[in-house]
Order: sequence, then structure tokens, then C-alpha cells
Amino acid sequence: MKNKKFIIMPDSFKGTMTSMEICSIMKKSLLLHFPTAKIISLPVADGGEGTVDAFITANGGQKIDLNVTGPYFKKIPAFYGILPDNTAIIEMAAAAGLPLVGNKRHAEQTTTFGVGELIKDAIDNYNCQKIIIGLGGSCTNDGGCGMAAALGAVFTDTVGQQFIPIGKTLHNIASIDISAIKENYSGVCFSAMCDINNELCGSNGAAAVFAPQKGADAATVDLLDNGLYHFAAILKTQLQKDTLHLKGAGAAGGMGAGIFAFLNCDLKSGIDIILNTVNFDNICEDSDIIFTGEGKIDQQSIQGKVISGIAQRAKKHAIPVIAVVGSIDNDIDAVYDLGVTAIFSINRQPLSFSKSAPHSKNNLYLTMDNIVRLIKLFPNKNIN
Repeated sequence: MKNKKFIIMPDSFKGTMTSMEICSIMKKSLLLHFPTAKIISLPVADGGEGTVDAFITANGGQKIDLNVTGPYFKKIPAFYGILPDNTAIIEMAAAAGLPLVGNKRHAEQTTTFGVGELIKDAIDNYNCQKIIIGLGGSCTNDGGCGMAAALGAVFTDTVGQQFIPIGKTLHNIASIDISAIKENYSGVCFSAMCDINNELCGSNGAAAVFAPQKGADAATVDLLDNGLYHFAAILKTQLQKDTLHLKGAGAAGGMGAGIFAFLNCDLKSGIDIILNTVNFDNICEDSDIIFTGEGKIDQQSIQGKVISGIAQRAKKHAIPVIAVVGSIDNDIDAVYDLGVTAIFSINRQPLSFSKSAPHSKNNLYLTMDNIVRLIKLFPNKNIN
């Protein structure tokens, strides 16, 4: 009988467990029942906090620490990752993330300039010619203008004055010159991890949907949305980049639109980028079961998120996928068609999140223990 082979690829359970903590708990349970099993742990992050650590854990590499311009134009410590193949992983949350501003949330005043400094350092100092940018967890709404300015873009207003646009001044942009970016970085391959389909403006746009959690009241949301409409018009007329209805353009305060226009960057599903980077199709060969999970499985999980992305790939190889989650929403039957074999919630009692959260790690372990006991009792062809 061959040794079992399991792959563990969970997203984080936001507010309770990181993806690496989940991997450790799942692995502990599996090894208790299958002590000789080969277990491959690949923690997953969606582009926000933890993305760099997840990539380095899965692929190896190094973390680069440096000081950059923070959300309010003051220097802060930040970082990015470089994989063994010299691909740089830029986690925009490291320089423009919501936790960096604490309770001082003013989406109209923050900048992505530090994100551009991370990118610039990776290219100029380490010659990284492939850059993966994680879009998520931002405190900004500047359309990526700060990032572009750090890379050499020049923004001018109606009287010819140069400035670095932020959310509340997007409407002041009269011209954009990105010749320096083209000259210095046109040979670099940029891609972005983007797991939302929100457009740049309107009721489903960056300002309306995400700015309130970044401190914006109704009047500020209108200000930001109007600025993004103006920004989109400038991008179309001057850079010939149509971002108004681009899916994902509204990610990270309009950063999706900015990197598409300024860096000619593709917006791709985060999980697809991760699966390709770790050579998933090769790694999963001869695997018995793949364990994945996230805090809540819902309609978004079906639309290109971690669980559905893994399931669709695994289905091609006829490998069962078990999703262990915090909670299960209604109307998620479609996820089974995508390739998920079974879904289990770790919640053992009908408690509110605030009461169940402190017990999440123990509940996950106990849930995994029951799942693995069942696998041992009823082996199928994949685990014989």
C-alpha cells in the first residue's frame, strides 16, 4: 500500500486564523492518523495581508525589508518578497494597507506611493523582471496614481503644476505623462492578483462599495466617485486605456484601473496566479485528497475565489477536494459542480462569531479529526 499524499491549500479565516496556522492544524490532524503520509502545505492569500509570506512558504525565496512612503506620506517600514526564480511579490497592503492607518481612516487623503517604491526597488536593485502585485486590504482610493508617480509618472493640473494625486484631488488631473515608466519598465512583466469584479465607478465601484470601510461618509464617497469618473476619462483620452467598465478596475481603491493603464498589467484571478506559480498541476499528481477552506463559503466563493479555483483544477485530475470552512451560506450548490467533493463547517455550536472565534483553532482541529477518521473508515480508490 502506497503512502498517502495530501495537499493542504487553505485561505485564511479572517479574524481568527492565518492560512499558515490552518495548514499547521490540518497537518497535525492528518499525521496523527496517517503518520507516513506525504503532506504538501501551500498556504494561500488573496492578494492582501499574508500574500508575500504565503508565496515564500510555498516556493522559497527571501523577504526584502525597506522603508517606503506610507499612506499619509510619512516613512514606514515595509517589505516585499523575491522568489527563487527572481519573481517579485508585491503586497500592496504592506505599504498602503488598512491596518497601517489604524483608526485614522481617510480614504480621500491616502496614497499608494509606497507601493510604487516597492516595485521600483525590486526592479532597480534586484533586477526582477516579473512582478506579481497583490491587490487587497488597501486604505487608499487614488486609482494607483501614487504608485505611478513613484515610478516616474508626471501628473499636472489645469495650470501646469505637478502634483501627486490622492482621492480628493483626482478631479484636478489635467494631464498624465508616463513616458518615464515606458522607458524604464516596459520590459517588465506585471500581473495583478485581483479577486473582485467591481468596476471603477458607480454603485458597484471602488468608492461606493469599499470607501465606507476606509472612513468615507456619503459626501466623501460622492467626491471620490466623481474623481474616479474624471480619472477614467483622462486615462481613455490621453493613454487610450478604457477602464470605466473594466472588471476589477475598482479593486484596492481603483488600483486595478491604475496598474492596467500605467503598467499595462493584466488583472488575473489570485488563485490562478498562485496555482501557476507553485506548479499545481505537477504537485497534485498522485495526490489522494486536497484540503482547502476559507472563513465563509458563499456566492463569492463560486466566482473565482480560492475554493472554486482549486476545485476546478483538481477536477481535471479527478482528485477529491474537501473544503473546511467557518460558515456555510445558502445557495452554494454550484460549488459542487465546480469540483468540491464535500464541505464541513468547524462551528460545533450555534454561537455568534464573537463567541465562537476564540475557539476556532480547537474547532478546526476537532473537525479535521472527524473528517480524517471517516476517511480511514471508508477508503475509496484514491486513498487505498
